[in-house]
Amino acid sequence: MTLRTALGGLLLVAAVLSGWALLRDRDKAPEATGDDASRDYVLHDFEIVALDEQGRESTTLRAPLLERTRSDETMTIQTPLFLLPDRDGNHWELRSDTGWVSANGDKLRLTGNVSGDSPRVPTVPPTTFRTEQLDVFPNENRATSDGLVTLTRPGMIQSGVGFALNSSDKTYQFLSQVKTRYTPRQ
Repeated sequence: MTLRTALGGLLLVAAVLSGWALLRDRDKAPEATGDDASRDYVLHDFEIVALDEQGRESTTLRAPLLERTRSDETMTIQTPLFLLPDRDGNHWELRSDTGWVSANGDKLRLTGNVSGDSPRVPTVPPTTFRTEQLDVFPNENRATSDGLVTLTRPGMIQSGVGFALNSSDKTYQFLSQVKTRYTPRQ
């Protein structure tokens, strides 16, 4: 037996053993450890555009961090910016410290320093609102809050506990403890 034949036989045995080891372990999923065990995926510095049934934009999301939880398929978001189009294609801007998205994407919960700003259209007076928590239902073009909300428009400041916004027909309503202050325009 030559050295070349012995070396070839040794390599053949090593290849067969390697193939067998790979086939034996191919159905085993790698086990995640630590913080990554509960996450499906993580996105950094991203933009997502969701479309409705007609293929039109229903929501755009920009944020520095999104983490999807494997167990319930929900997502948590760090400092999200949601852009919600109105029927004219202009966007409400919704921002907060944190965000949460339901598994099927039909509910968004914004918490901490929530701000909403109307589309910047020269013919429409700007509207802003501020609160600590807001639930957004993008498929229904509406948002609600059970907490204190302050809404500001040129010449007027309104506040109340409980709030409902319909971005399709551009209406809002306070549910209780409503206070309105009119301020002269400068």
